[in-house]
Amino acid sequence: MSGDPRELYQAVILEHNKKPRNFGKLAPCTHHAEGHNPLCGDQLQLTLNVEDGRIADIKFDGSGCAIDVASASLMTGAVKGRTVAEAEQMASEFRALVRGELDPAMPHHIGKLTLFEGVKNLPVRVKCAVLPWATLSSALKGEAQASTE
Repeated sequence: MSGDPRELYQAVILEHNKKPRNFGKLAPCTHHAEGHNPLCGDQLQLTLNVEDGRIADIKFDGSGCAIDVASASLMTGAVKGRTVAEAEQMASEFRALVRGELDPAMPHHIGKLTLFEGVKNLPVRVKCAVLPWATLSSALKGEAQASTE
């Protein structure tokens, strides 16, 4: 690989789409929500267990485009073990990043997820990347349905 961030982005997206991490459902679970992106057809179910204010475990199920699946896979790994407040902060920062509203050079909490920065240049794909994060926010708020708006 030449070090081009676009190549890294493509490789990570393809790897997580092919072999998503934390794929499946938790039963029982303390929180859950469903998300749908009608523009792309992505459908996502998120189940998680929150214990003592921390995300003890999290899984996602559903079908979607490569960006949606990779975003869900990377998100579940990034928020597992974090507090609810930390996960909400990460969701807010991720949304801002893919909308072009967060400078990845400034302090943030999303770490390697900044590789999704290029999505801001693909406006039709922003909602694909945001869907898992919107679904996480809905689940943590006790809402059954997520919106990418």
